[in-house]
Order: sequence, then C-alpha cells, then structure tokens
Amino acid sequence: MSATLEHDHDLATRWARLREEEPRLRVRDAAQRLDVSEAELVASLPGATRLRPDWLALLEALHEAGEVMALTRNDHCVHERHGRYEQVSVSGPMGLVLGEDIDLRLFLRNWVHALHVPGGNPGSPRGSVQIFDAAGEAVHKVFATEATPEGALDRLADTLRDEAPAAIRTVPRAPRPTPRPDAEIDTAGLRDAWAGLRDTHDFFPMLRRFDVARQQALRLAGPHWARRLPSSAIERTLSAAGAGALPIMIFVGNHGCIQIHTGEVKRLVPMGEWFNVLDPSFNLHLRTTGLAEAWLVRKPTEDGVVTSIEGFDADGEVVLMVFGKRKPGQAEDMHWRELAEGIAA
Repeated sequence: MSATLEHDHDLATRWARLREEEPRLRVRDAAQRLDVSEAELVASLPGATRLRPDWLALLEALHEAGEVMALTRNDHCVHERHGRYEQVSVSGPMGLVLGEDIDLRLFLRNWVHALHVPGGNPGSPRGSVQIFDAAGEAVHKVFATEATPEGALDRLADTLRDEAPAAIRTVPRAPRPTPRPDAEIDTAGLRDAWAGLRDTHDFFPMLRRFDVARQQALRLAGPHWARRLPSSAIERTLSAAGAGALPIMIFVGNHGCIQIHTGEVKRLVPMGEWFNVLDPSFNLHLRTTGLAEAWLVRKPTEDGVVTSIEGFDADGEVVLMVFGKRKPGQAEDMHWRELAEGIAA
C-alpha cells in the first residue's frame, strides 16, 4: 500500500471511530479533532471526486444544475441560501453570481481545491460540491436539496472531473497582518476620503490606500461616520427587522466568498449561544459568543448616505454586515435608517 493510500485508510478509520462516538459531530469540527484539514477529510469520503479548478466552467455547470442550497461561512456565522446560480461571470480573479436568490462575490485567488461528494456521506445527504482554499479550509459549498433535479451534481462531476488529481497538499494560512499603530495613519486624510466617497464599492480601495484595517478605520473615522455598539446590537437589529417585516441585506463571508441574502427574516430562533434565522429559503446561524463588538457605519454615496450595522469578532474580522434592501441608483430605505439609528440610540 502506498503512503498516500495508507494515510487515507488510516484517516477513514479514525473518522469512522469518531463518528461512532459522536454521530452528530460536523465535518468541520471533526477535521479539527482529527488534526487534518477539512479538505483532506472530505476527500477521504467514499466516492469523493476531485474537480478541475476551472471556476467559470464550474459556475456555469452549477447554473445548469437547477435549484440548490449555497453555503458560505466564517468562524462564527453560517449563511445558507436556496436558489439557482444565475448571471454567473468570471473576470480575472473575481467571480460573480447575481441571481435574485443566490447572490455571491467570489475571490477566486483563494479557490484552490474543489470536490464533489456523492449523496449519503456525512454532511452531504443528497450530494454536494465543496471548494477549499490552500489551507484546506472551506470557502464555499453547494448542496443538492429536494428541489434539485436527480443526479444534477453527479452529472456536473462527470463533466468536470480531474482525471489526474494530485494529492491534496495544504499550507497554513498566513497570519493576519497586525494593523499599523493609529499614530502612523493619516487620520485627517482618511476622514476626508471617507467624506468624499461616492459609492460603497470605493470603501475597500480607500482602506488599501491608507493601509488601515477596517475596524481601525471605523474607530478613526469619528462618530459622524462610525459609532461603536455592544455586540448585542446585531441580534437586536435582526429581531427588529423581523418584527417590522423590513427587507434587509445580510452579508456573510470569508476570504474566498461573500454571500448575500436580500429579503425579510421571519422565523428567528435563539438556541443557546446561537441566534438562528430558519426561513424556508434562507437560514442563518450566528454564534453570538463570537461577536466582540458591533458598529453603526455610514458611507456617503451619490445616492445618499448608506447605513450598515456590522459585527466583528475578537480578532477584528468581520462576522456579518446588515444593510437595508436597496439597488444601485436607489436612495436608502428610510425605514431601515430609522431602525439602525434606533439600535444605536
């Protein structure tokens, strides 16, 4: 037996034993317990197939697969949306899915490994396509549902199968850069640039221009543009939007994908440390203990000020962002602005 096969056999054996001991343990958590990457663990599943890293072909194939469930997560929040992959495109390192239901911003430099997992496997009852970064961490997953045509993801795998896959080799993620000291930031220039924003998409280039971390920029911008809130503000925002039947936009992402829900949130279910949205086409699972702080953020645009409530973890990473429902060229919904300002009052 080759070293690779022996490793795979040993991993499969250890995982089978762990599942017997803890049958409800999720794949991501099992990988941590077994001290392997999630990509390696998923690749060890019976029938798992490596796919070619042709991301446009994959997105187009997902469009043909019909209705599915898209999942994007970070350490503290899971975002699940049912729908179709519509209006897919790739331009260099960026990809887009702009359907009414599944709405994604894709950072393809961090898409490295893709796997098809047939139905009947742990964490993949009807089959799935799972994408991982160089460290073997999942950046995006697609699951077949009851509404998915029978065999749709199997046919995708037959078309995109990598006929000569190399063994999955992972490299540790680079540590998060330490923000520069506040004293080294051109705070006056940052505030002027912030006041001169004309589009929300100009915000990230502004951060790069001043070499400032996002959370640091909020702190330095001044209370007119950003105001710190307790972490409970996220839960209160979602609850208020649900109670008022107010359509909102919820952004959850990682360094490979941002997934957006646009619409109302209705069935809100707190369960221990988790705050959940359990609607038919949209689920959100937010670990509230992972939130360290929240911010009310205002950005000027050509359409007027755009307001968001943003949650961060203890490392300064964005957990999720909530906006009012709007399209480019539209002014912000005043009901949303009143809700957000009320949360911050």
